[in-house]
Amino acid sequence: MGENTGDNPNMSILQRIATSDVPLVKEYGLPGIIGAILLAVVIPIMLSSIFNKKGKKRAVQADVGGEAGLAMRNSRFSMLVEVPWEGATTMAALFEMASKKYPRHRCLGTRKLINREFVESPDGRKFEKLHLGEYEWDTYAEAFSRACNFASGLIKLGHQRDSRAAIFADTRTEWIIAAQGCFRQNLTVVTIYASLGEDALVHSLNETQVSTLICDSKQLKKLPAISSKLQSVKHVIYIEDEPVEAEVLNQMKHWTTFSFGEVEELGKTSHTDARLPSSTDTAVIMYTSGSTGLPKGVMITHGNMVATTAAVMTIIPKLGTGDVYLAYLPLAHVFELAAETVMLASGAAIGYGSALTMTDTSNKIKKGTKGDVSALKPTLMISVPAILDRIRDAVFKKVGEKGGLTKKLFDIAYKRNLGAIEGSWFGSWAPERMIWDNLIFKPIRSMLGGRIRFVLCGGAPLSSDTQRFMNICLGVPVGQGYGLTETCAGAAFSEWDDTSVGRVGPPLPCCYVKLVSWEEGGYKISDSPMPRGEVVVGGYSITKGYFNNEAKTNEVYKVDERGMRWFYTGDIGQFHPDGCLEIIDRKKDIVKLQHGEYVSLGKVESALTTSNYVDSIMVYADPFHNYCVALVVPAHQALEQWAQNSGINYKNFDELCHNDQAIKEVQQSLSKAAKAARLEKFEIPAKIVLLPEPWTPESGLVTAALKLKREQIKTKFKDDLGKLYH
Repeated sequence: MGENTGDNPNMSILQRIATSDVPLVKEYGLPGIIGAILLAVVIPIMLSSIFNKKGKKRAVQADVGGEAGLAMRNSRFSMLVEVPWEGATTMAALFEMASKKYPRHRCLGTRKLINREFVESPDGRKFEKLHLGEYEWDTYAEAFSRACNFASGLIKLGHQRDSRAAIFADTRTEWIIAAQGCFRQNLTVVTIYASLGEDALVHSLNETQVSTLICDSKQLKKLPAISSKLQSVKHVIYIEDEPVEAEVLNQMKHWTTFSFGEVEELGKTSHTDARLPSSTDTAVIMYTSGSTGLPKGVMITHGNMVATTAAVMTIIPKLGTGDVYLAYLPLAHVFELAAETVMLASGAAIGYGSALTMTDTSNKIKKGTKGDVSALKPTLMISVPAILDRIRDAVFKKVGEKGGLTKKLFDIAYKRNLGAIEGSWFGSWAPERMIWDNLIFKPIRSMLGGRIRFVLCGGAPLSSDTQRFMNICLGVPVGQGYGLTETCAGAAFSEWDDTSVGRVGPPLPCCYVKLVSWEEGGYKISDSPMPRGEVVVGGYSITKGYFNNEAKTNEVYKVDERGMRWFYTGDIGQFHPDGCLEIIDRKKDIVKLQHGEYVSLGKVESALTTSNYVDSIMVYADPFHNYCVALVVPAHQALEQWAQNSGINYKNFDELCHNDQAIKEVQQSLSKAAKAARLEKFEIPAKIVLLPEPWTPESGLVTAALKLKREQIKTKFKDDLGKLYH
């Protein structure tokens, strides 16, 4: 009788495999199986450890002047880059040279408006719907010719060369043509958000003594109401994107008014020689949306713009004439202006759209017609986190609604690809990813035209969930940028092969990034495991300062003993071992919300303390959300008096602070105080928590002068703050 080895409990696993009746084992034997395991698992692990990108040094320490700190530069360049190529030292030179390098390539594209109609909803509201055609293009040579004509037309209509022109319009072809025309005559362009309020608009135009105002038809309608307040405007040029009513023009007879086309035609028939700028001349005075009070104008030189352009061109792989870029963010924001300049320098095609017409299902797109991405099929786009969040939420919602097998397959594919991106050996491998991409993710990618290969994101922190969604569902790397108007958008940018989340990459090659210890806040470059401190940026992208505001300029701009210009951002960062920067806090009490609005915590707190229910209050804003919250220490007597009058029973003050009606009463009081102070909706805390214990110097939560110690309060009430955002 033969021995049944398979039933022997004392056999090793390898012996069991070796004596198995499984055909694969019988055919190849134990050595073959071990060899297969080595090939499939061990060798890939060894190769991964050798070529693991996580070990890549992306920035190295730099020897710089100025205040003591830890400075880093991009590891790929031994010296800071200043220009994209020799001779391209100004915006005017860059565009002229690009037009000669790529004369017949598509440059600026606009969709033809076929018709517009208004659809009435069941509740009686009317919504505008647009039927847009295909893109119509100007080549690089044609766009340059238009800019030259506009430049000549400006001088011919009477614009004085020592005065400024302002652009007050949505992002469009004419915006860039007008700006480039101004640059050819060395005219400084004042940029103003189309969404700025009346007071900010008047302030910006008067402070810079603008003599020519260039606007679209929508903004033109705003001018009659403020015309008496404008001190220096003499000429108005309007873009004919919509019919302009004669009545509107009649109300501006005290100004010289021309259509954009008339100015181009005037310049075409009356050529004026260019008066080209130098790299140190001011190209743009950019009025930011502001954090408190009236906006400040940041003076950006031609040298600043081309330096940032040169640096970003090194970040995007294989950037060139085959690329198509979707332009829809405000050109009055340095992020979009820098991005479009990069595209112009690279010979890419720029197609203009808007957030309201972007996809086939966008609010302004007529049902059954194409959105911008379907018509354009872009390869590159930039975005702010809020827009990417909306795309992610829309996809997850649609998948959830379908349910069943569709959702199960989506969840499996998402989890498998997520594992692969994050380096797990249990994630999907290349052949499997191809299957998931074609089966599950291809329809999602078609939402953005199906050809996107790189997304640049900036303006606010991008959540790790949304970044992973972009990596998986759209199959593209996301470059996260960090910069400010004051640094001409240039500071740090994550590289295409860096799949980590929460970081903003190494310094751009045009600048240094330095961390300076902030002892008061407890952030020091000697901190372990990572050095921390205030983020200070120095290099060719650092702007001249604030227009007509020397005191504020001297407060945050410094020039070191080597002549290097530095900007103190007020942000707190830390350097990872590979040299990448992560923003972890804000030195000042000004926070930018997810949608880009600035909240001045101190200003809001001052307004809310006028409520008779407030003893102490700290407003908190998480930049990953679009609302702020507050910790409130209520005034005992006032809240207890309300409770008595309202018939609220409670055992102690702690219990009263947890009473839903009490919380509602205090929140309503805060809303009244906020409205009385004319706070914006996003500045009013959406949620609050009432804390029964007073904040005293003895508690360590306020100073002797009763000023808030934000870091200590945030640490003590970390859990309460977390609950308010969930």
